[in-house]
Amino acid sequence: MATASPRVAVVGAGIVGTSIALALRKRGADVTLVDRDEPGHGCSYGNSGAVSPASVAPLAMPGVLASVPGMLLDDESPLYLPLRYLPRALPWLLRFVASARPAAVKEAAAKLAAIHAGALDAHEAMARELGVPELFLRRGHLHLYPDAAALVKDATGWRMRQEYGFQVERLDRAGIEALEPGVSPRYRLGMYLADHATILNPFRYVQAMARAYAAAGGRIVCAQVDRLQPEGHGWRLHARGEADGERFDHAVVAAGAWSRELLAPLGVHLALESQRGYHLQFEGGRDTVSRTVVLADRKVFVTPMEDGLRVGGTVEIAGLEAPPDPRRAAVLGRIARETFRGLDDLPTRTWMGHRPCMPDSVPVVGAAPRDRGLWLATGHGHLGLTDSLNTAQRIADALLGAAAPVPADAALARA
Repeated sequence: MATASPRVAVVGAGIVGTSIALALRKRGADVTLVDRDEPGHGCSYGNSGAVSPASVAPLAMPGVLASVPGMLLDDESPLYLPLRYLPRALPWLLRFVASARPAAVKEAAAKLAAIHAGALDAHEAMARELGVPELFLRRGHLHLYPDAAALVKDATGWRMRQEYGFQVERLDRAGIEALEPGVSPRYRLGMYLADHATILNPFRYVQAMARAYAAAGGRIVCAQVDRLQPEGHGWRLHARGEADGERFDHAVVAAGAWSRELLAPLGVHLALESQRGYHLQFEGGRDTVSRTVVLADRKVFVTPMEDGLRVGGTVEIAGLEAPPDPRRAAVLGRIARETFRGLDDLPTRTWMGHRPCMPDSVPVVGAAPRDRGLWLATGHGHLGLTDSLNTAQRIADALLGAAAPVPADAALARA
């Protein structure tokens, strides 16, 4: 007698959740993808499109403690924590500072390198499979510095990339101009990662993934999930809308920065914070650069999107409830106009999204404690796009029995 396909609820339809739903459905699971918005909204909509497997250096690096006063006092700092939010963020901030110990950084880098492995080829193959190969631009990432002193500040991160086998080319001003002639003379040095890529429209990419999932028989439900209730050997979903009260054999929580609130009543406590990111997009100007360009001294990504030039960056630790701070997006626009000509008269639009961030930057991927059919896939920070497909394969392999379940207990110990 054939075994019935497991019923799986995937909560969260960003790129991580949609990737998981597609991977499970392709392998025969009966999958329901649930989110209050259509697939691809949230931080999947507004990210910078970078597929960046060399991003092995966590956000918390040695010396971060010295930057904390700037985080609190300078609202133009690339990493900003408003004073009003400090009491709520303090437990996370203390763990963040502890994660900057050299031994902790080394451990985090190894875990990040492992989950990034093969990401470029996986996304290139997925774009072809989805019928959107034009969205995958494999033209490298160019990181820019005004001088050697600025580059030295990032020396540890570049050394870590090279230790994990990534080829890095150091460029002088002539080398920068050969790749990106429109860059301001302010930038004199570059570090070029040739084998990196960009998704030129992350929202359309996720939408194509969702269409493929639906075409394969996957179900998409637009509903706010309020609670997961353990019931026997499965889970009952409590949602505002369709799927309310339905029972599933497995539940996968891929709800991004909202995962913490959903998991806490189940006794699963994550040290998860919203890493609020902003972008300002020029409606036009996409030919300003021909690949992802990183203004490394300002922690700003400049990306040629299908529908304009996207300037993204900043990390703001201010929680899920505070409204967007327009000053953060305005800073991005000012930096872009200072760095590239021809942008002054172009109309712009702005966006803010919540990236789920663990103190050590390592995502939480695997089975919840006691393996009750509850699976965790969150905490990817600014690398959700890069790691989405590998996360999906890890969850699908473990849930369907192709690999031994990887417990998330190690991740929870970091919480």
